[in-house]
Amino acid sequence: MSARGKHVCIVVQNLPVPFDRRVWLECRALRDAGYTVSVVCPKGPGDPAFEELEGVALHKYRAFPPITRKIMFVAEYLWSILATFVMLTRVWRREPITVVQVCNPPDVLWVAVLPFLLRGARMVYDQHDLCPELYLSRFGGSTGLPYRALQLAERVTYLLAAHVISTNDSYREVALTRGRKRPADVTVVRTGPDPERMRRVDEDEELRRGHPFLLVYLGVMGPQDGVDHALRAMHQIVHVHGRTDVALTLIGDGDSGADLRRLAEDLELGEHVHFTGRAPDALVATLLSTADIGLSPDPRNPLNDVSTMNKTMEYMAFELPVVAYDLVETRVSAAGAAVYAEPNRVDVYAAAILELLGDEVRRKEMGEAGRRRVEDLLAWRHQIPPYVDVYDRLTGR
Repeated sequence: MSARGKHVCIVVQNLPVPFDRRVWLECRALRDAGYTVSVVCPKGPGDPAFEELEGVALHKYRAFPPITRKIMFVAEYLWSILATFVMLTRVWRREPITVVQVCNPPDVLWVAVLPFLLRGARMVYDQHDLCPELYLSRFGGSTGLPYRALQLAERVTYLLAAHVISTNDSYREVALTRGRKRPADVTVVRTGPDPERMRRVDEDEELRRGHPFLLVYLGVMGPQDGVDHALRAMHQIVHVHGRTDVALTLIGDGDSGADLRRLAEDLELGEHVHFTGRAPDALVATLLSTADIGLSPDPRNPLNDVSTMNKTMEYMAFELPVVAYDLVETRVSAAGAAVYAEPNRVDVYAAAILELLGDEVRRKEMGEAGRRRVEDLLAWRHQIPPYVDVYDRLTGR
């Protein structure tokens, strides 16, 4: 049955599209299923306010400055609500919306969406993060007003959602218990890589910058992401173990980007560390094909232990062995494609990296195992049927 006349608008606040890989895969899946697809999101550098990309209409607003203090979250949320409402109004005028998919964080976007729910649209809650746990992981303290406000915002989002999409079984359990959703109204859709697009390309030895071994980090750089652990592990490798033959390239950016660059200088890592910022797909593919190990240094905290790390699966798609802290959902994703260090111990993490660098055969076996796991289990193509089925059911296809 055709989905013609069914318009899905996806709202995302923390990343521009198509830089948000999960959301872009969702857009393409819905487009291929016959839906009209629009997106409301912040602008990336140089992005226009509106463009059509591969049949998807992208409506973008000016992004809020990086967060440096708690109070700025309030301003960011207010700006996000206002900008999202304005953009949704423009989208609705082009074509009425059948379903709005709200991607968190934050959990306050329902305020902007509510007027359109009253006009007949339905809401899908695509829960990328557990916001109360995200707050705990960044700031600590579970008794203050901000934490209770986040709990309330999450509760209202669950209440308004006709369906919840969870990125893993740990998140699904939260939706069933804390969110009090019915099992039939919660679907697990993992953020699986596309193995056809993400595969090894020719190496570029110049990217090693003269070092025999190259480590790589790919992803967002926020306070909870552990990029500082990667830098401190490099300090151990270079200045404690004396391994000047190892380099680290960090791909991406985020709220902590400037602080991390200063930390690299303070740790006297010099030529051993290079920040690319947000990089084009072609450079990312070449770096992941050239590197020897992919780093997932996310420390154990209330959020990370139950979250699926996209970078881990992208490393696996490029046959790159992974070194990670021992977290529940990281083990679910990587299985035998990763070496697991005792959580939050930088010295143990550095030792695990060096041990794996010394075993080329094991690295190759782990890389091959990771690629097989992506193809057989984790690939996005395995997630498309349950994802599209959510919309087919809500729109009565």
